[in-house]
Amino acid sequence: MSHLWPVAACLILLVSFIIVEYRESYAIGVVLKGLASACFVLLGFMGSRGAADARFAGFIAAGLAAGAIADVLLSLRYVYKKRWTVFFTSGTIVFLVGHVFYSVGVWPRALAPFVFAGLGIAAAFFIIRWIFSQIGAQGALSVIGVLYICGVVILNCLALSALIARPSHQALMLLASTLLFLASDIIHILNTFGGNPQFKRRVLNLTLYYFGQILIALSLQLG
Repeated sequence: MSHLWPVAACLILLVSFIIVEYRESYAIGVVLKGLASACFVLLGFMGSRGAADARFAGFIAAGLAAGAIADVLLSLRYVYKKRWTVFFTSGTIVFLVGHVFYSVGVWPRALAPFVFAGLGIAAAFFIIRWIFSQIGAQGALSVIGVLYICGVVILNCLALSALIARPSHQALMLLASTLLFLASDIIHILNTFGGNPQFKRRVLNLTLYYFGQILIALSLQLG
């Protein structure tokens, strides 16, 4: 394992971002969050060079880049509050594109990918129902939000299938990262639409998300 310095830089920038967001210095927060996300993109680029599976590495790197763009878009909603919905929706769409990149990268490695994708859709149905029961407002989560959750759950199922098909440290790290994404997203939705936002949940959401991106970037150095 090498190139760990971007991990340290990412975590330092993440802590700095959390502090300035708590102080509601949102413009500075956009810069810090963008730099933190650039670190995991750089980490993924370093890992993708010379990777044995160039196709897989390329899609993972593309997913990381999409995630970084989405991070900036979501942060901008606090700077331009009148366009909150525009930035939130566009950020969610770009995140979904990133998870599609991850899924396409994992697909050839999965055992019976269509079956596991179907299981992902079924699991997403129950997860979304549970989320609605918690937020208490069926209209709060948009169609894009529902599709996004479906995409994340499908990715988790494909990652699980890939681990079953070819057990390895890389496959295990990939699955761990997707589980962190899912947990982070559920916390984010509950905190945003549940009617009782708490900053400690925001911190947990961000921490799980960034560790997920770091793990998936580091996984490229394992194969």
